[in-house]
Amino acid sequence: MQLREPEAHEVTLFHRGILLNTRMATKKMGLASWRNQPLGIAILRLWLGGTWVYGGWAKASDSAFLSKSGPNSFSGQLTSYIGHSPLTFILRHMLEHATLFAWFVMLSEFAIGIAVLSGVAMQLAIIGGFSVSIILWLSVTFHVHPYFLGSDLAFAASWLALFYLWRAHERSGNRGRSTLIGDLIPHLKDRREVVGLMSVAAGAVIASLAGRSFRPKQKANAAIVKVADFPIGSTMPFTANDGNPAILFRTNAGVFAYSAICTHQGCTVAYDGLSHSMNCPCHGAKFDAASGAVLAGPAPIPLPKISVSIAGDHIIQA
Repeated sequence: MQLREPEAHEVTLFHRGILLNTRMATKKMGLASWRNQPLGIAILRLWLGGTWVYGGWAKASDSAFLSKSGPNSFSGQLTSYIGHSPLTFILRHMLEHATLFAWFVMLSEFAIGIAVLSGVAMQLAIIGGFSVSIILWLSVTFHVHPYFLGSDLAFAASWLALFYLWRAHERSGNRGRSTLIGDLIPHLKDRREVVGLMSVAAGAVIASLAGRSFRPKQKANAAIVKVADFPIGSTMPFTANDGNPAILFRTNAGVFAYSAICTHQGCTVAYDGLSHSMNCPCHGAKFDAASGAVLAGPAPIPLPKISVSIAGDHIIQA
């Protein structure tokens, strides 16, 4: 019996089959993905994955984020970025469906963080994290100077470093046999990977819904302080209805209040009586106490105003 030589396309398919089986065998998820990896990759995975999960949780547990209006809602944030961002034309269209995009952002942050921590579709998740960081840079911190005061570019660089470190780690396990597109696209014929993707999606949804139970209860028309205890010229910090810190003022013109959350990176500002400004201790942003406008520093927008009034013997938040 005479044996025939295999044709070129048969050899190619054979090699592809070996490569596919090798990659499926070496692809690790869950706790196994943390074994035998360089310390640098472990640190970046913990930091970036944990931060993205925390970011999703902060949004899920914030009663204002999914609201249709308000300074702390997603729509309010989009409105404040319009006119300051190179992506203004895109943000205007997003504003029309702000709640839908708010859900998408929250679920994406959970999914990216969970995927990176669990090792599911790692390279695709890393590209997702890098893309989110670039979009945030172009939307929020594009005009921050000097540039290193904004965290979004630093996160983008960290994601990019993790991408190339992870690729090198996988190539060493696959003896150098890997392709960029092939590694990015999940192997839907691999049952383990399909189950992993479904678990990531389910985890993102469950975490988003679970965050609702941790939202602080808001009190309508909550009393802040007695009028008699807060004479003209007084200033005091207080906790707003949404659970966030705020600062109350009383002048001859009446009472007014501002959020005490810095619009740069979310630090808590404090009132300085000497300069009559609200100052951020983190990166030096200063806000005018009379209007909330930015006086100095990297903050891109003014402090949001909080509605307060005098009702009877008390000053209340409306």
